[in-house]
Amino acid sequence: MSAEEPLRADPDALLAAAERETRGKLRIFLGAAPGVGKTFAMLSAARAFKAAGGDVVIGIVETHGRAETLALVDGIEELPRKGIPYKGRLVPEFDLEAALTRRPALLLVDEYAHSNVEGSRHPKRWQDVQELLAAGIDVWTTLNIQHVESLNDVIQRISGVRVREIVPDSALKKADEIILVDLPSDELIKRLADGKVYVEDTASRAVQSFFKPSNLTALRELALRQVAARVDSDLVARMRGSAIQGPWAAGERLLVCVGPDMAAEPVVREAKRLADLMDAAWFAVTVERPGHVMAARDRLRLEAGLRLAESLGAEVRPLVAADVPTELLRFARFENVTQIIIGKARHRSLQGLLRGSLADALVKGANGVAIHVVTAEAPDRTRRGWLRLPPFGPVAGYVAAPLAVGVATVIGLFLTRFVALPNVSMLYLLAVLLPALLYGVWPAIIASALSFLSYNFFFIDPVETFTVARPHELLALLVFLIVAVLISALAGRGREQTRIAAQRMRATRRLYEFTRKLSAQADGASVAEAAAVELHAAFGRASVILMAEHGELTIAAAWPPEDRLDTGSMTAAAWAYEHREPAGAGTGTLPSVPWFFRPLTGTEAGAPIGVVGIERSAGEPVLDTESERILGTLAEQTAAALVRTRLSAEVTHARTAAETERVRNILLASISHDFRTPLASILGAATSLIDYGADIPEPARRDLLLQMRDEAENLDQMVRNLLSMTRLEAGGLDLRKDWIDVVELMNRAVSAARKRGAPQRFVVTAAPDLPLLRADPNLMDQALGNVVGNAVRYAGTNARVGLSATVIDGQLVIAVTDDGPGIPAETLPHVFEKFVRAARTAGDGGDGSGLGLAITKGVVEAHGGTVSARSPAPGQRNGTRIALRLPLEPTPDTEAAT
Repeated sequence: MSAEEPLRADPDALLAAAERETRGKLRIFLGAAPGVGKTFAMLSAARAFKAAGGDVVIGIVETHGRAETLALVDGIEELPRKGIPYKGRLVPEFDLEAALTRRPALLLVDEYAHSNVEGSRHPKRWQDVQELLAAGIDVWTTLNIQHVESLNDVIQRISGVRVREIVPDSALKKADEIILVDLPSDELIKRLADGKVYVEDTASRAVQSFFKPSNLTALRELALRQVAARVDSDLVARMRGSAIQGPWAAGERLLVCVGPDMAAEPVVREAKRLADLMDAAWFAVTVERPGHVMAARDRLRLEAGLRLAESLGAEVRPLVAADVPTELLRFARFENVTQIIIGKARHRSLQGLLRGSLADALVKGANGVAIHVVTAEAPDRTRRGWLRLPPFGPVAGYVAAPLAVGVATVIGLFLTRFVALPNVSMLYLLAVLLPALLYGVWPAIIASALSFLSYNFFFIDPVETFTVARPHELLALLVFLIVAVLISALAGRGREQTRIAAQRMRATRRLYEFTRKLSAQADGASVAEAAAVELHAAFGRASVILMAEHGELTIAAAWPPEDRLDTGSMTAAAWAYEHREPAGAGTGTLPSVPWFFRPLTGTEAGAPIGVVGIERSAGEPVLDTESERILGTLAEQTAAALVRTRLSAEVTHARTAAETERVRNILLASISHDFRTPLASILGAATSLIDYGADIPEPARRDLLLQMRDEAENLDQMVRNLLSMTRLEAGGLDLRKDWIDVVELMNRAVSAARKRGAPQRFVVTAAPDLPLLRADPNLMDQALGNVVGNAVRYAGTNARVGLSATVIDGQLVIAVTDDGPGIPAETLPHVFEKFVRAARTAGDGGDGSGLGLAITKGVVEAHGGTVSARSPAPGQRNGTRIALRLPLEPTPDTEAAT
């Protein structure tokens, strides 16, 4: 950036400021210890706010019986506490629902780190505060420094007291303002002695344990550092948001390596403290070796450390690599990390002794990156040997190991009687390898030891004793044992890797089949049912899919089938849907509910479309990281499929609406044109007769009356077409069959066309001995008349229109052929559809409603026949031929002759 170029505001700072404007403001009164006056300071400020005309309400304030604090409460509106049943009594707690309903401008909520009684909406009060802030309510609260999550182990070392009620640093960062309430250590101890903090007995015990001058001084320093770090970060944020140039350089970036041991949490907390001191961004990573099988206890430790890092504000990144130091350094260079924090290895494996420690490898390969080794003592008293072995396997493996060694011994003894074997130990290697492949490492280790003893006892002189006569045979035995152990370990690891690969393959296949199954579902109900069945199969627990309908969640599918959930479960599901966060068992929101709910988010805006739930019965473990990842993937696929079906339904609805609109417009155009023309003729003729009746000659008067009759017949024909189309679509066409002379039928159609003024030349031909047709006369007159009228309309005034009837393959074929311009190729496949009209060339004036041929098709099919159109007509270069094929029935004469 040049000197002349104006400094621009930091977009991240502007976005953060905009986000703060959309929620309530949080002010925390922070103290080093109880009794410094946090609640007193909060109430004093609240009274000043109320005196200035502000709307302030006390949600919950703990006065601890202090007179000066009680005096400040007087005169401020206070919400009644909510009694929650717990162990046979009602425990008064903060009423979150009442606060959300009251919605004051400022709400006082004391003790930010308080743990709510079981049965509350949230297990922690700071979570209640987060919901109030999201609702736009400003909140003032109090907090002691010993309740901050990242300082938990430091407080324990200072005071010797383990604080159980903690607030994560991420919740502390939500504060818009932190006010330090400080009091010198001597004065605080004096207040304690005067009974202004605790009662007399409690005060004496507190002085002896917690309220020591050295402890209080250290706590004050921690509180001052916390506030100073916050003030510094606020200053930087304001300067960046206001485009004020400052003397800061690029910040530090920290990386903490989290491992599967008890030192994981202390290392994470140390990294958090370093990050706060340096005001630096930090990452928490774990590197997993491909194919490495991690014990269940180690997996839980690792997940606990990563969850702690995430709650403290770290960006968690899981990595996979065979070379841990190289991958850490690669990641550090890629993310511009300046400092790496690792824990000291308390026990060294055989592989670690050969390769060196992780700290040594990082120091050797680091270039410009500082390496911190945390030497905090972890409370892990488990001792491990050089080889890190998995837990004991199934009982069958420990039965198979001695059996395999016994079989190898019997075979060896049998073979040595007939063949001189230079080395029978190969048989024992097989006896070790088979248990390793089938049952794992521990059975193979036992097989190795038994093989060592059996080989010594039965095959090394002196036999039948465990004595070794020659030293080189002892060396051979030791080498055999080492080789057997290594082979068993490698075979066991290969077996575990095969098992893991099979599990991953099954998971991948299940995901593929699940995705394919969802893609085949046509509606949301089918998708929800398929998803519920798959979730039940994947986790072995009851599953449920809830969809939002008119703003409320309803059960769309469940497996096993269930049509209702209890009130608490529905509340948790609604919370997950509204706040787009998991809720229920294993979460911080309504953890006592026996269901874990996760929102189904499938739109670009991130708005959820429903909720997926997995039941967690009493005694069942919480979903681990891998299961949560699988659940997340299945939920995403389900959401995508539901969105697809919803969009498909919307597209279908839009197409239907567009088609309805098109039909409506065509019908209106038809009515406005085809109905208006005959009505205008009738109205004109009637007006002439009324106004000039006596003066009009008789022939002219007759012509007017005939014109009125013809136009009325045309209008009647159009109305009949519309009514017939309605009857056809409703399936209410009533056939009144009678015997019809087909020649008369064709002549009537020609006569009706000529009456309407058709100028074309008509030719009627029929095959000799043409049988009678059994059909509805009125409907057949309408069907054939529509075909003739179509030819008259589009063939042209000089066209020739031929009507023919013949019998082909036992069916009567009535064909209407013209030599006009024909039907366009793009229109021909649709001529028998409703409201389809071709461009008129020279017809009789008017394009028609496009219902004639559709009615003809319906009438013919109602009689069991078919209708077809060809253009150009057979044997002609142009023109159109429309053929009606109708089934023939035996005539009365034929039946009588038979």
